[in-house]
Amino acid sequence: MKLISPTKAVPTHIISGFLGAGKTTLLQHLLSQKPENEVWAVLMNEFGQIGVDQQLLPQTQGYEVKELLGGCLCCSSQLPMQIALSRLLSESKPDRLFIEPTGLGHPAQLLEQLTEPHWQQNIAMRALVTVVDGSRLHDADWSKQNLYADQLKAAQILVVSHADIMDVADRQALEVLKKEYQAYQQTWLMSGQAHITLEQIDILYVCTERKIQPLLKIQKTYTARQILPEIKQLPYHYVETTQGYSVAGWKLPKRWQFDFYLLLDLLCEQQDWLRIKAIFNTNQGWKVFNFNPEQFNYQSSEEGIDNRIEIIVRDQRDWQYFEDQLLQCQLNLDETDKTTQQK
Repeated sequence: MKLISPTKAVPTHIISGFLGAGKTTLLQHLLSQKPENEVWAVLMNEFGQIGVDQQLLPQTQGYEVKELLGGCLCCSSQLPMQIALSRLLSESKPDRLFIEPTGLGHPAQLLEQLTEPHWQQNIAMRALVTVVDGSRLHDADWSKQNLYADQLKAAQILVVSHADIMDVADRQALEVLKKEYQAYQQTWLMSGQAHITLEQIDILYVCTERKIQPLLKIQKTYTARQILPEIKQLPYHYVETTQGYSVAGWKLPKRWQFDFYLLLDLLCEQQDWLRIKAIFNTNQGWKVFNFNPEQFNYQSSEEGIDNRIEIIVRDQRDWQYFEDQLLQCQLNLDETDKTTQQK
């Protein structure tokens, strides 16, 4: 799609956060800081078919608000989002743009779309903001959801809302959370009676180097042929590198089952890592592993959408040996999987 380019790239902010975290409240406050001589635009995404949040935003001159209803612009087809964003930029010619995805969205996927080359002349991405409800940090059932973790990981700036009503348990949970995500070198801002200023979030987005490829075992075969297939389905391996840290991860089909004790031994044997997080379908049921150097935690989990693992380290590594050991923990290979792993 060819966009009608504005005269300059528009500073663009993604304001993400889980359901009820306070995204719209933060957005309202940020919009109140608009200079009189500027036009600001907002693209909102609600999961349902009836938009409510748009009615909470300023309806006066100088603001342009557009909603995308039904579904998640992070995960669904990019076409509706591209059309809406293209029209908003070309018709409103805003000086600044805010995008608020649904609380059920994956902001990292939206950020990946908006940092593609064809958008770079039109939008200048700012640091991705995720809003966290500080008054609910003590609620493990809420804070341990995979989507919640995905939103935290994607953020460069984390705004802790309702900070003025956090209790002791919430504050303790916040310190644990900061330590858990310290490898990502994020900025944490507290928002209670004191409000967030535009200057605090008006920071250029720092691109994360991401490399997604087939499993390392499969790559060897294709590298010999000087061909690498496009990644369209599981399984695959990926590496993200930023500010001296590397995150290596694997996503594997949900149907693959693993021997729990072999898997646990493998994870406990790893050396010189900062974090290990994983969810696996094992012969003992679905298990979540949450390791830091001081504590190895694992527990039963609800059924996942796939098997996945991420390991954060401070340096580059050859991950082939680990992947070979990981695949050896697998049980009940079907013929398709055997063929894949024999390549």
